[in-house]
Amino acid sequence: MNKCGGRGSAGLGTPWRTAVAVAVPAGVMLLLGLWGLDRGGMWRDEAVTFQVARRSVPQIWLLLHRVDAVHGLYYFLMHAVLALRPGEAVLRLPSVCAAAVAAGLVAALGARLVRPRVGLWAGLLYAVTPLVGHYAQEGRSYAMVAAGTAGATLLLLRALRGRSWWPYGVTLALTCLLHELAVLLVLAHALTLLYARVERSAWPRWAASAGGAVLALMPLAVVSKGQAGQVAWLPRPGADSAERLLHAFLGPTAPVFWTCLVLALLALPGPRRLTPAAVALPWAVVPPLILLAVSQFRPMYDDRYVLYALAGAPLLVAAGADRVLGGVARPAPGVRRAGVLVPLAGTLVVALAFVHQLPLHRRDRTLARPATLAAVSAFAARELRPGDAVVFLPTIGRRAAVTYPRSFRGVRDVALKAPGPVSGTLYGRERGAAELRRDLLALDRLWVAAEPYALESAWYPRNPTERVKLTVVTEEFVPSEPRREFVRDGVSLRLYTRRPAAPARFPPASTGFPAPPAGRPRPAHR
Repeated sequence: MNKCGGRGSAGLGTPWRTAVAVAVPAGVMLLLGLWGLDRGGMWRDEAVTFQVARRSVPQIWLLLHRVDAVHGLYYFLMHAVLALRPGEAVLRLPSVCAAAVAAGLVAALGARLVRPRVGLWAGLLYAVTPLVGHYAQEGRSYAMVAAGTAGATLLLLRALRGRSWWPYGVTLALTCLLHELAVLLVLAHALTLLYARVERSAWPRWAASAGGAVLALMPLAVVSKGQAGQVAWLPRPGADSAERLLHAFLGPTAPVFWTCLVLALLALPGPRRLTPAAVALPWAVVPPLILLAVSQFRPMYDDRYVLYALAGAPLLVAAGADRVLGGVARPAPGVRRAGVLVPLAGTLVVALAFVHQLPLHRRDRTLARPATLAAVSAFAARELRPGDAVVFLPTIGRRAAVTYPRSFRGVRDVALKAPGPVSGTLYGRERGAAELRRDLLALDRLWVAAEPYALESAWYPRNPTERVKLTVVTEEFVPSEPRREFVRDGVSLRLYTRRPAAPARFPPASTGFPAPPAGRPRPAHR
């Protein structure tokens, strides 16, 4: 018989209590996700999702051979979603739904491992965590990966209780294909099985399921390794990165952080079976620690890549709270157990934590001004006219135009040779340096869309086309009047005009000869 915990396996409570414990966090997460969903603009990675997902399936497939293979499955899913109705709110809606599912699954795990009230508290804690709310409203795959890892963990517990193993393997494989770094969950699950001392017969079944998921991931891993340059900008993480992640998991504000930390520590001592400590601690700790360690040699760490590990933290906190409240609120002899008082008390504490962190949630959802790309495109729609010449410095600066193409309709993109969908690139293929230089020098007016580092630093690109753009703009053009420019967060869109010809320093010396007749060139001085 599998060692699946004492109270958790036998004390699930009545089915309706478990159902309520799962439904309430999922509903709260859904409401928080829908709050302020349309903020009037996409941020940069969301813009990539938006423009790639609207391409045809063959065009997406062509792109993945060059860049972003790690997001391939997500792009295909979003292609189907945006085919129904392209828009910013629709772009984020799958992440909102995934976050709601994840909150419900965290609650289901707490109910299975301990009792329904622990599931209720854990799911609610997950839902009100600011980091979860942030990625619940982002048009990227991270909320879906978090839901997938929570589902795989729940299916692992079910398999250990005698259910089929293939749902666990399939869910784990799909989650890893959504983002390959989710494969670190396999190591967390291995540590869980080792600590819980599961039966020997479970190991071969787990190894086959987890191994199948890893095997399914291998082709993607091979392709994405050749695209590793896309994350070359990531720095080597330090102690501050680990500290920031710890606060993001347990609470970014001091009162919430210290309360959650103490409660989580109270949950750690426990028997060698499938307890919250055995399941949640490896889940919360192993993926971030491994990625932080590997990134000391090959930087690839970012908080969002291990968002899925956050679910382990509220499980530990809720289990610790259950120990505290379970001991404090023991009914007196002869007094009927207060069925809902303890769950309500814990729920009230979570609500207080949410109120304390409300400014962080509000800051994410109520921007005082539109996002940069939307603001740039709005300025372009007002100021640019059909036929105006524009150059993007560097190529990635074209993302405003590909995200909001209506604002740049009729504008002449001087450097563009083939757009992204046709060339299998994110931002298009540009013309050769010599051809581009000739066309730029033939212009008198030029709009320049520049990234923060392009014109205000010592940036010197290796690409010849980028060097031509930078050299011609800085040497042959000058900014027009200030009212014809837009600058936000360093991103700029300015009108440039040709630099006036410099007057001669010295007057030409008199030769004593009469001027040549009209139509005849004046002899050059030597």
